[in-house]
Amino acid sequence: MKALFIGRFQPFHSGHLDAIKQISQGEIIIGIGSSQYSDTEDNPFSFGEREKMIKKSLAGLSINYRIIAIPDIHDAKNWVAHVKNIVGDFDVVYTGNELVKKLFEEGGHKVVQLKINIPISGTELRKKMKI
Repeated sequence: MKALFIGRFQPFHSGHLDAIKQISQGEIIIGIGSSQYSDTEDNPFSFGEREKMIKKSLAGLSINYRIIAIPDIHDAKNWVAHVKNIVGDFDVVYTGNELVKKLFEEGGHKVVQLKINIPISGTELRKKMKI
């Protein structure tokens, strides 16, 4: 089974790690969204920095994954096709994001809602990092 998990991971945090552990069966395609953005208030980390955070967080765990950059196209109508064009085939999308869920379901994909066991806000983390 190939699972797709997309996020901006600005930054990658324990909530994201918990989500990946919920998925950990088969291959997990971790899509780093808005991959072209960095050095802004909403997107302070580059794709490479986010990739490194994820790899370090998953080191030592028995999780089969690959990381793919997914640049944002700012076009919800065509976003799912854009993602599929980049990542290739997958069987199921795992998400905690309502918009991602809606768009992939509308595109005819199986979507599994992740349980939010560790409620952390990337927005709040970024605010605290600025202090």
